[in-house]
Formats: sequence, C-alpha cells, structure tokens
Amino acid sequence: MTQRNTDHRLDEIDRRILHALMDDARNTSSSTLAERAGVSGATIRNRIHRLEDAGIIRGYTTQVDFERAGRKLSNLYLCDVPITEREALAHGARAIPGVINVRTLMTGRRNLHVLAVGETTSDLRRIARQLTDIGIHIEDEDLLEEELFAPYGPFDPDDGSPTPEPNDFISLTGDASVVEVTVESGSPITGHSVEAAVRENILDKDTLLIAIERGGRVFTPHGDTIVKPDDIVTILSREGADVDALTAFRHPPDASSEQ
Repeated sequence: MTQRNTDHRLDEIDRRILHALMDDARNTSSSTLAERAGVSGATIRNRIHRLEDAGIIRGYTTQVDFERAGRKLSNLYLCDVPITEREALAHGARAIPGVINVRTLMTGRRNLHVLAVGETTSDLRRIARQLTDIGIHIEDEDLLEEELFAPYGPFDPDDGSPTPEPNDFISLTGDASVVEVTVESGSPITGHSVEAAVRENILDKDTLLIAIERGGRVFTPHGDTIVKPDDIVTILSREGADVDALTAFRHPPDASSEQ
C-alpha cells in the first residue's frame, strides 16, 4: 500500500482499534470493539476506513507456519546495500519468486533483510543467486525457526493506567495549558450543552472549550453547543492539564473494578 502524507493524530479510540487488530485481526469484530470503546459499530468502521485512508493501517497479513504447510523452508538473508540504492533493491528483491518479506533499515551494515520460502535448499540457493544478480550483497543467512508477534503496548487502552491521557498537550506561559481530548460515551459532559456543563460544575470556570472536531469538521463551540461522544475537544485550562480538567470528558471508572 502506498504511504500517504498525513497529519492524522491518533486518539484513544484509534489506539484501541490498532491494538486489537495487531493482536488478532481475524477475530476482532467491529461490534466487539464498539462495546469495549463505548461507541457504535458504525463509528468503529468509519475509524478503520480513516486509518486505512491515512496510510496508518497499511494492510492485513496472514501468518503462515511454512514448515507445517508442506515442510517448506524459511530462510532469512542479511544483506548490505548502498543507501542510495536501498529502496530500488528492496523492490527488486520483493519481486523474486519465493521472497515473502523485505525489511529495510535506516543505517549501518546488514541494512536489508530478506525473508524467503523454498521447497528445498536448491530453491534457497536459487533465491540467493538472484539477490546477488541484482546487486545485493548477502553478508549472512540462516534458516528461520520461529517468528513471534505482539501488539504495540502503548496502544493498549486496558494497561491498568488510571490516569486519563490527553490526545495532545501544549503548555503555555504561566499555569495555562491547551489540551486535546476525545469525549467518551457516558462521560459527565456527554449530552450537555457547554453552558449547562458550567452551570452544573461539570466544567469549572477555569476550563474553556475553544474548539470541537466532529465528523471531520472543526468549529468553535457556543453556550448552546451540545457535547457528543467521539467529539475531539480542545480545551484551555488555566489551572493546567490536571486530571480534574479531563475527567469531565472520560467515562467514570467502574466502581466494582476498583475493589
């Protein structure tokens, strides 16, 4: 998939989706994710499409045990190529029959890793010759025994961290801060107008809503603006980005889970 230039910023729902898909994309349904995140299945599907369009989700792959699938051999070639030719040679290696993965490294030696599968050692020697023929220097190689995968830990929304995190944070002079946070379903401010949230002390007088992103559109909220789940809200907190300023936008913790 072609990479795209994007300024897409991940929020908690995006991170939850990515963690789940990295963990087990086959058995992760939109409805299951929606229930965990407290949003609709349509929201999850829209988020996945946005992540794909932004080039953040680049594709879905199947992990195959080639030894069990016909006693095939998996071989890893550790190669050294000139930096100026690295991209072209990587694409050339990927086109060789039997090559299933090519990984490029930024600097240093062995900056190109090529994973290939063959029926016999003769297949692997043929792949090695073809890599050499296109100008790739193989420094070392070995049969791959096992490859383990895991989702990226910081994307895990259930890592036990009790403190809500803002999507983005900018510290201003004095004690003021600009914070961007996603409104969770069931949060204290959900369904309230900005004016009502202040009147009912959901927002204190030192916290101002200065922007809301909703459905890809950014607008300035007014007193009668209703705050909705999945809104990405930018707030100005004169007391700094403390936990109290963010809890208005977060789903209250389950009291039973704290016991």
